[in-house]
Amino acid sequence: MKINPYLVFNGDCRAAFTFYAQCLNGTLEMMMTFGESPAREHLSADCHERIMHTRLSVGGQLLMGSDTTPELPYQGIHGCSISLNIDSASEAERVFAALAHQGTVQMPLEATFWAERFGMLVDRFGVPWMVNCEKSQ
Repeated sequence: MKINPYLVFNGDCRAAFTFYAQCLNGTLEMMMTFGESPAREHLSADCHERIMHTRLSVGGQLLMGSDTTPELPYQGIHGCSISLNIDSASEAERVFAALAHQGTVQMPLEATFWAERFGMLVDRFGVPWMVNCEKSQ
């Protein structure tokens, strides 16, 4: 069994996942718009460029997402965070800085009693992230 986070956006899924691919050194494996799918005929033309499904592969793991449609009003992302566990402090610093660009840092990336580095932020797309680099054993 695998658990894969699935993020829903309000029209900026393409920009968000392009950004995440750069920040996380990931590979966008697919990105399909509603207009490219059989759902096209059931949606208004202003939804055709919205993302129906996308998949980002990072280190053999997946982050997936889509845009919402008017039938399912966007309510934001709240009540959860995407948690990244990174092996080196320098990579944790790079990823944290990249994700925080134009976002809001909630807790600066710093040493804690359990981690070499830990920090929390909300990126410019409204997605909460936790970046953790555990202490060496």
